[in-house]
Amino acid sequence: MSDLIQGVDFMSLGTEDLARSIEFYRDTLGFKLTADRSPHNAEFETGTVTLSVLDPVKMGIGTFQANTNLTALHVADVAAARTQLEAAGVTFTADTLDTGVCHMGFFTDPDGNALMLHNRYAPKGS
Repeated sequence: MSDLIQGVDFMSLGTEDLARSIEFYRDTLGFKLTADRSPHNAEFETGTVTLSVLDPVKMGIGTFQANTNLTALHVADVAAARTQLEAAGVTFTADTLDTGVCHMGFFTDPDGNALMLHNRYAPKGS
């Protein structure tokens, strides 16, 4: 660990519709909503890092752009989680990928931010 940087406090994803994002991250993905600062941002606890969903226009920090770099969401079983999310209306963008060390399932949130279900089944360094 760096003497300068001590950790990651939160990561953020942009939205054009905070109410829709709150519904998706809380109700569809099941994250605990810990702060609702509508119309600017909302925070969710993921178990490892806080996720801040924010409207960059309303916060005065820029324009909205979907994040196309994947945010990996840890699950115990990608196939089971995928089935549950598909039943809730989530559309996956590709077949589940088995890399030889992990399973990955790719989808986006309602704003087009790239998300991935992820489960590593082999030890790190494999």
